[in-house]
Amino acid sequence: MNAAPADQIRLLDVQALDVRSAQLAHRRSSLPEHAEIQTLEGDLAQLRDLLVASTTEESDTAREQTKAEHDVDQVRQRAARDQQRLDSGAVSSPKDLENLQREIVSLAKRQGDLEDVVLEVMERRESAQERAAELTGRVASLEAKLADAATRRDAAFAEMETESAAVAKERELTVATLPADLLKLYDKLCQQQGGVGAARLFQRRCEGCRLELNITELNEVRAAAPDTVVRCENCLRILVRTPESGL
Repeated sequence: MNAAPADQIRLLDVQALDVRSAQLAHRRSSLPEHAEIQTLEGDLAQLRDLLVASTTEESDTAREQTKAEHDVDQVRQRAARDQQRLDSGAVSSPKDLENLQREIVSLAKRQGDLEDVVLEVMERRESAQERAAELTGRVASLEAKLADAATRRDAAFAEMETESAAVAKERELTVATLPADLLKLYDKLCQQQGGVGAARLFQRRCEGCRLELNITELNEVRAAAPDTVVRCENCLRILVRTPESGL
């Protein structure tokens, strides 16, 4: 294949643009914000689960407290009625009086036990409320950190997208001036050689595979016409000759 020396040199410009485009894509996928966001999202999910558990516990203990207080109130009312009957003198039978007094004592003990239950439930509810408040604060803090990381990631994305668009436009303008067959070969080699289809011959060394050409290979390159598209014998990439090739 033949191509004007100037076209071959412009192929190095295309290669440089393609390398830059690949670098931008790699940078986009390897932004530190990705790992930061993933970690924050994991931590946030765990905290939210704990918060749900705490708020559920607080709701459960609130209902438990309401029921316990209702039980205390019922016992208190019953004891008050019994005491009223006792004080009114309406009960005259000694046996009935004894039973009534015994019930009042029993209700007082029952009320005391239930009030202890209320206190215990109130303590558990207060603990759940404090835990929920703490977790709410931690969730809010992590949400703020996550939002900040996402903002930084999006800003980096926007910057890279702008540069990627500029690189793509410059490549489009550059390849428009190249022969179709030369560009086709270059694109094919890029696919085969990890994104590098053309390399400069610099000081007798291929900058694609970093190997120095032996004397036989150098003589073949020297003998090739300026418009001949030569290939590296080691990596098969297009070998572009420049004044710094060392020929």
